[in-house]
Amino acid sequence: MPGKQTSLIAMEGIQQGNIANTSRTKEARTVLNRLFTAAAHDEEAPSWRKPGLSWETATAQERADASESTYMPISPQCGDLLYLLIRATRPSSIVEFGMSYGVSTIYLASAVADNGTGHVVSTELSATKVAGARDNLAEARVADYVTILTGDAMNTLNDIPPPIGFVLLDGWKDLCLPVLRSLESRLAVGALIVADDINLPSLSDYLEYVRDPVNEYVSVAFPVGDGMEISCWTANGLSDEKGAL
Repeated sequence: MPGKQTSLIAMEGIQQGNIANTSRTKEARTVLNRLFTAAAHDEEAPSWRKPGLSWETATAQERADASESTYMPISPQCGDLLYLLIRATRPSSIVEFGMSYGVSTIYLASAVADNGTGHVVSTELSATKVAGARDNLAEARVADYVTILTGDAMNTLNDIPPPIGFVLLDGWKDLCLPVLRSLESRLAVGALIVADDINLPSLSDYLEYVRDPVNEYVSVAFPVGDGMEISCWTANGLSDEKGAL
């Protein structure tokens, strides 16, 4: 995202331990190290394919095309947070909006692999990024836990069945609220929704929505990376699906 600060943090803290953690295997760490290193050279300015475009006037597809060489990953600490949230809540269905080259997806899929249950559905507009992410997930040996949908999330996620137990929103910030609203009726009671980069002004409408108790969320800002908002869907009987996560 424009203005997003890529936090390149030494991966020495991500070492293989004595407990099962697929995100810390040699294969996963090799991919993550490479992607974090490449992301350190992200350019802030998008490469527009048409003259006269700006971030405000471009469509989501035009933004994706202009940013296809930009990694825009979560930080390693954000990845660890996602991993532990999935491990702790054990959701059966995980939805990711904004896969990019698959950094966050590797952490999500690693947690699913270690839980022994669940599946990740991720969506991405850029065909270039989808191809790259497929290779990265395969190299990290977590591809079997992920389904990738190419295209506009407002369309690709329409057929995801309930109950959705976990949602990661890390695509275009002005679309996070519409994407959440499109998923809302399919959220499991107690589902967690995590939005990244809460310091960006373009996420203000989303934050206002999830922080308003009338909308049936309990929401807190978590100080990791560029800031994450962690929200719990309390539903109060509004969800169509009251099943387990």
